[in-house]
Amino acid sequence: MATLNFPSSPSNGAIHTHDGKQWQYVSADTKWIAYGASLAPDVLKVDAANNRVGINQTTPAYGLDVTGTARVTGVITASGGVTGLASSATTAAACTGNSATATTATTAGTVTTAAQSAITSVGTLTGLTLGGALTLADNLVNTATMKDYAETVYAGGNTSTAQTLALTNGNVQTWTMTGNCTFTMPSGSTLQAGSSFTLILTQDGTGSRTGAFTGVKWAGGTVPTLTITATTGIDILTFTTFNGGASPVWHGFLAGAAMA
Repeated sequence: MATLNFPSSPSNGAIHTHDGKQWQYVSADTKWIAYGASLAPDVLKVDAANNRVGINQTTPAYGLDVTGTARVTGVITASGGVTGLASSATTAAACTGNSATATTATTAGTVTTAAQSAITSVGTLTGLTLGGALTLADNLVNTATMKDYAETVYAGGNTSTAQTLALTNGNVQTWTMTGNCTFTMPSGSTLQAGSSFTLILTQDGTGSRTGAFTGVKWAGGTVPTLTITATTGIDILTFTTFNGGASPVWHGFLAGAAMA
């Protein structure tokens, strides 16, 4: 076996070739290491000829070629794109730099522009199962077939003598009348034309409570008389508006009287 004769005073990073093999001087402590060969066989491969490094990969095909699981504790910036994303959490903060690549996440508060672009490009979804709430922000849902659905029931509690109603609480509302109450009907810039809701009114233990409603046109032009029986006086009223907005006109109907 030929004797290896290294330069006596090499500088850090110097490369020495002997018998067709290269060695690199790292430091006074580490000294010379094999260069362009497998270091710790099957674990780390430095391919100097092609400027590649392999981890658990003896024939690296990329600048960094890793076989197995990798952990990164900082940010990954991928200026050339990211392919093969799994369905596990991958956030926009972890992958940046490619507007054509969607980021996927088990939980996402806001869809990034890149993700939205990728979702839009899909065109048609064959199916979608939601594990949580969906907020449409008053956007249109076209040609939908609804099955097994329900409306939120809001238990408003006691009315006292004045109560402002809001559909953001729910489209079915229950109230116990503890005084002769004036109901201010829902209104506002976000109130959509075609909105409707159901109001269920129950008399308290005293009874004889009356109700007045702002901006309502009643069926037949007649304001309904509420059932005034204490505790068991329960009436159901329904309302719909065709214009919505800040000054809506509500059309009211007595759907059921004395429902106890």
